[in-house]
Amino acid sequence: MAENTLTQTAPARSSAEPTRQSPLFQPRFDITESENELTLYGDLPGVSQDDLVVRYENEHLIISGRVADRNQGLQVLRQEYGVGDFQRTFTIGEAIDPEAISAEVHNGVLVVHLPKAEAAKPKRIAVKAV
Repeated sequence: MAENTLTQTAPARSSAEPTRQSPLFQPRFDITESENELTLYGDLPGVSQDDLVVRYENEHLIISGRVADRNQGLQVLRQEYGVGDFQRTFTIGEAIDPEAISAEVHNGVLVVHLPKAEAAKPKRIAVKAV
């Protein structure tokens, strides 16, 4: 049977740079906004909490980790989701409270909560009758 595996490859590197043995993937994310926070939803099938790093530094949210090979010893007929390292970086403005950022992963979906700083939240202005 012909192998029908989809793969991504890392960009070519010069000989002066270290080489990567496996591809570097960029998982897809949905981003929503409410009055109080931004929320990121990332598709990370097969990724456990231990294989995931979420960090915030210099107004950048960096999400990285590794997808383990879950098909070892099996004949792969089709593979659409890659195995290897992944990373996504999002630039976050100062409108976010970095001390209150939280994240959880459940059933292959990473959810990152980015609470807005008080100064960035919409405020209703009281109108006075004169």
